[in-house]
Amino acid sequence: MRKFNYEAKDSTTHKVVKAMVQAESESGAVKVLTAQGLVPLNITEAAADDSFFARFTGRITTKDKVIFTRQLSTLIAAGLPLSQSLHTLVDQTQNTRLRGIVQEVIASIESGKSLHDSFAKHPMVFDKLFLALVAAGEASGTLDGALQRVAAQQEKDAAISGKIRGAMMYPGIVLFVILAVMAFMFFTVVPQVEKLYTDLNQQLPLITQIIVNISMFLTQYWWAILIVAVVGGYLLMQYLRTEGGQRAMDTFKLSVPVFKRLFQRLYMARFMRTGQTLLNTGVSMLDMLAITSEAVNNSIIAAEIDSAAEKVKGGKDLSSSLSVEEHILSLVPQMISIGEKSGRIDEMMGKTATIYENELDEEINALSTSIEPILMVVLALMAGGMVAAILLPIYSLVNTIQV
Repeated sequence: MRKFNYEAKDSTTHKVVKAMVQAESESGAVKVLTAQGLVPLNITEAAADDSFFARFTGRITTKDKVIFTRQLSTLIAAGLPLSQSLHTLVDQTQNTRLRGIVQEVIASIESGKSLHDSFAKHPMVFDKLFLALVAAGEASGTLDGALQRVAAQQEKDAAISGKIRGAMMYPGIVLFVILAVMAFMFFTVVPQVEKLYTDLNQQLPLITQIIVNISMFLTQYWWAILIVAVVGGYLLMQYLRTEGGQRAMDTFKLSVPVFKRLFQRLYMARFMRTGQTLLNTGVSMLDMLAITSEAVNNSIIAAEIDSAAEKVKGGKDLSSSLSVEEHILSLVPQMISIGEKSGRIDEMMGKTATIYENELDEEINALSTSIEPILMVVLALMAGGMVAAILLPIYSLVNTIQV
């Protein structure tokens, strides 16, 4: 299917509308518009820009999706028809790629598709959680409320991810400084010390000789090291995209000593918050489990949720099904059990999510506090070792000359 930008007059309201339509040809686009009660004024084929730069600069961020979702919810709640609401948002959407997708959604809706089906054509932008909530909102007639829940869920996920990235920012900067200092010493200072000893026909101390050898190796074979690093990084990224690689990474996240507790709480908070949002919108229990298993973004946790879902299909309650899973923290089935007895599972899931979100904040703060002094000690030891390996031989050489 080809994409065409069009300008047409609505035969009923006599307003001129601009959007995008998909058709096999320009004449096919004219037929689609005519069937929708539009009089085509101008039709041009949309130029596809698949360059790397275009894809990078046109990346749709979480903020873009949240703003779009909240605005659409507000317009629908105000009583505007869905198609008109989307037409209004086209002009307000700043992101070029998202604007194009909204135009495609408009064309799909105006051809008779539901909003869920129209969004489902763009799975890279609208995930299963988004689609499930939209479908539930359309079915129950509460689309505006469902969209508000989608936006709130997106904001919470983005906030948690942002906190984790912020906690990792400082260690990353310190490690970069350490590597930069070592590179400067290896490539500039160490060769000068080695030249000084050679000119004076003096033998280097053992530790200095080791550092000189490392410096010479790096100086001579830096290109080979760079090639190995690039190829190794590429192969690692390709491996992590495979099912086995993703599973290995997910297992590592749940077993690495320092970050284990952090990731456990992250996944539990995401599972419970997503589950609450879905159940509160009217999604069935089994559909909720199927969607949340993907939403947690960890194949190990997802497999355990899927295993619990199979037991629920067999007639067991959710709390007992989750309680036997290795990586599901004990508070989760306990709170769900309370919800099952009181008939308020969604409420209990929401409270549990809040508990884990608060614990996650504490874990991030504790991690940041503990990493800082450790990195300072590492930086001091490495810088001090380099200085000692360079300055002490110079002092020794000066004393030899004076004698």
